[in-house]
Amino acid sequence: MNNAFGIVNPSGNHIWVEGLQTYRSIGAFSFLGRYRVIDFPISNMSNSGIDQIQVYLRRKPRSLVEHLGTGRHYNINSKRGKLRVLFSESSSENDIYNTDIEAYWENLECIERMHYQYVVIAPSYMVYTQNFDQLLQTHIDSGADITLLYHSTDNAKETFLNCDMLNLNRQKGVLSIEKNRGTAKNRSIFMDTYVMKKDLLLELIQKARNISSMYTLAQIVNNQCEDLDVRGVPHRGYFASITDFKSYYEANISLIDLKNSMTLFDSEWPIYTRTNDSCPTQYYKTADVKTSVVSNGCSIEGIVENSVIGRGCVIQKGAVVKNSVLLPGSKIGKDVLIENQVVDKGAKVIHAKEVIAAPDKPGYIRRRDTL
Repeated sequence: MNNAFGIVNPSGNHIWVEGLQTYRSIGAFSFLGRYRVIDFPISNMSNSGIDQIQVYLRRKPRSLVEHLGTGRHYNINSKRGKLRVLFSESSSENDIYNTDIEAYWENLECIERMHYQYVVIAPSYMVYTQNFDQLLQTHIDSGADITLLYHSTDNAKETFLNCDMLNLNRQKGVLSIEKNRGTAKNRSIFMDTYVMKKDLLLELIQKARNISSMYTLAQIVNNQCEDLDVRGVPHRGYFASITDFKSYYEANISLIDLKNSMTLFDSEWPIYTRTNDSCPTQYYKTADVKTSVVSNGCSIEGIVENSVIGRGCVIQKGAVVKNSVLLPGSKIGKDVLIENQVVDKGAKVIHAKEVIAAPDKPGYIRRRDTL
């Protein structure tokens, strides 16, 4: 794909993942033990032939910048390709000003300098795979001004409540974009993914700034639906939107199921991430691991059931881990029971013998904390 560049959008103001987001941006969240959430949009772009990618950051950048590095591990062409991290100043007066439009405005020159006709914009807080080369060709063939990617769901009353949705006509034309309020179960969830010409993006940024300082890209596109030809394209396969703590937990747990994971992972469509050299996980005689995803470098002597275990975790003898997500470097001590928990990076549960939460309200153990 030589006629489009990519933008990875910052997460919106309506999104807050309690606990985890205090320490890092959503894109930097550990996912399924070995990935970060941002690996998915960047891998989609790299696999689609997009080798000029801009990643926008607004707050808590250290973890994500460290993970992205030069971008070489994303198989981006080292001669002409480039992964560029761009920052925007967060407004201290009111968070409503910290929009994606504001981020683009502060880095407008970086967009203007891109010598590509089209732009593909994807979110940093959603997990899915998509061939953007095919999506761009669909956009060009349709003659639309803007193409939006959406995912049809029959569970919109309980899920995707912090997401936007598309109202479509029979020809998949977008009539409007609005919030999913949980009033109906069948909805077309907008995946915050856009395809359009670069010049149109620049025009929309200027229009949004003129209308309101708190306008987002989705709002200005909604504003222009009557004047522009905006089309929706359906997405197939696994889709998760990490917009709160529960959705993060459920996205990890859902991929323990092989049938679900097969709709996300494909050997022909690799998900790239930063790797490190570590030994294989060591399972002791007392270990009993069932239906779980376990990363490398762990030491397991206890029982693990239906859980995601990150790199370098330690689960000592007599410990029981059920329906939980352990981030890298966490430790579960002897004879400790944890259930329905997210244990943040480097946390230790060694003194508290039982840490249990309800299945519909998972618990959180803070980063580098000791219980």
